[in-house]
Amino acid sequence: MPHIDIVLQLDRATCLAYYAGRFDNVRARSVEGRWVHFPATALRHIVGPDGINGVFRLCFSEAGKFQSITRLPT
Repeated sequence: MPHIDIVLQLDRATCLAYYAGRFDNVRARSVEGRWVHFPATALRHIVGPDGINGVFRLCFSEAGKFQSITRLPT
């Protein structure tokens, strides 16, 4: 399964805007420097009380459709 590792640093207010559905997609930079877009609904599974901060792995189907997001150990 193809994957891309990204860095996310979103404060609580920004996470709430994504969670509330004000945005459909998230734009993030991969650790290699490429920009990637994925569904904002994916953030609901990783947001904490202070927002989101860390490195995450996005997994995609062979057709390029978003499948999952997981936090990578630091």
